[in-house]
Amino acid sequence: MREYIRLLQENKSFKILTIVQFITYFGAWFSQIGVYTMLIEFDFSLFEWNYFGINFDDSSVKKLALSFSTIFAFLPTIILAPASGVIIDSFKSKKLLLLSIIIELFSVFLLIFIKDASYIFILFILIFIRLAVASLYFQTQMSLLACIFDRDKLKLANELFSIIWAVSYTSGMALAGFFIHKFGVYSAFMLDCFLFLIGIILLFFIKIEVSNNKFYFKNITKMTKEGFLYIFRNKKILHLILIHAFVGLTAYDTLVNFLAGYEYFNKVFFFKEMLSVALIIGLINAVRAFSLIIGPFVLSKFVNNKTLFYLFLAQGFGIIIWAYLQFNFWLSFIGLVCTGFFTNIIWSYTYTAVQSACDKEYYGRVIAYVDMIFMSFSLFATLITGYLFDIGISTFSITIMLGICFILGALYWLYFIKTYE
Repeated sequence: MREYIRLLQENKSFKILTIVQFITYFGAWFSQIGVYTMLIEFDFSLFEWNYFGINFDDSSVKKLALSFSTIFAFLPTIILAPASGVIIDSFKSKKLLLLSIIIELFSVFLLIFIKDASYIFILFILIFIRLAVASLYFQTQMSLLACIFDRDKLKLANELFSIIWAVSYTSGMALAGFFIHKFGVYSAFMLDCFLFLIGIILLFFIKIEVSNNKFYFKNITKMTKEGFLYIFRNKKILHLILIHAFVGLTAYDTLVNFLAGYEYFNKVFFFKEMLSVALIIGLINAVRAFSLIIGPFVLSKFVNNKTLFYLFLAQGFGIIIWAYLQFNFWLSFIGLVCTGFFTNIIWSYTYTAVQSACDKEYYGRVIAYVDMIFMSFSLFATLITGYLFDIGISTFSITIMLGICFILGALYWLYFIKTYE
C-alpha cells in the first residue's frame, strides 16, 4: 500500500492519470448498464425486422441485439489494433489522450437521442466508437507509462491500475443499477458525460509528454508492417504477449450468467427470502471483485520470474476449487476468492514484462497487439462457454477446463523462463 501511495506522491501527472482512470472506468458502468437496460426495455414488436428477404421476429432481434452489445466489448480492440498502434506511435500522447476522451464523451452524449428500437443500428455505431476510443485511450496511457517509469515503478503502476479497475467495477456495477432504477437511463448517460468532462479538465494539467514520429498517412502501411515484423522477429515479446493473454480467459461473465440462471435460480435463499437472478449475479461479481482488489496488495512483494509459475498454478487450482464448490452458492464464494486473488497480479506482471521487453519506438503498436490478443482470448472464452453449455456440457466441466488452461499457462511460463531468461 505504501509503495502505491509513494508512487502517486512522486509524480503529480501520474496521480492525475490515476484519478481520470478511476472516474472514467466508474462512469463507464453507468452508460454500459444503461445500454443493456434500454435494449431490454425497448419494444421491438413495434417495428418490422426484414433483412435480406428474411423476416425476424422481435424476440430474436432482441436476443441478437443483447448478444452483439456483449461482443462489442471485444471487437473494437481486436479489429482496430493495427491502426490504433500506428496512431499511438505517431502522435503526442497528451493530445491523443484528450482527443480520445473527448470523442468518448460525445459518443455517450449522443446516446441520449436513442429513443426506441428503430435506432438500434445507430446505437451499435455509437457503442463501437465509444469502445474503440476507450481502447485507444487505455493503450496510449500504458505506452506513456512505459516511457516514464523504470521496470519496478512500472510494475507498481500496472498493479495500481488493475486495482482501480476492480474497485470501479465493484462500485460502478453496484451504484449504476441503483441510479438507473431511481433516475432512469438517460440520467445515467448525463452523469457519465459529466464524469468525462471532469476527466478532460484534469488531463489539461498533466505535464508528461512523449513526442513520437511525425505522422504521415503514406506511412500507415509501412508502420503497420514494421510493427508485425518487430513482434514476430522478437520471439520473446511474442511469447510474453501470448502468456499475458491467458488472463483473458478469466472473462467469466457468460459462465456466471449460466450459474445464476440455471444452477442457482429459485434455489438460493437469504433468511427465507429467495434471491433474484440479478442479485445472485451481483453478489458473485462483488465477491470476485473483492479478491481482485486485495490480491495485488498481498502478492506484490512476492511476484517475480520464479514465483509467477506458482501464481499461474494457484490461479488454475483456484478455478478448479470454485468448480467443486459451485454446488452450493454460499460455499462457492470461497472458490471465487481463490479465483480472483491471483488474477490481477498475473495481469500486471506479464503486462510489465511486455512493456519492459519492447523498444520505445514500438510501444504503441506492441501494446495495441497485446490488447488485441488479450481480447481475442476473452472473446474465445465467452463464445466457447456459450457453445459448450448449449451442447450440454455442465458448468462444472467448463470451469474445470478453464482451470486446466491456467495450469498449461504455468508450464508455458516455465518453458519461457528456461528459453529466454
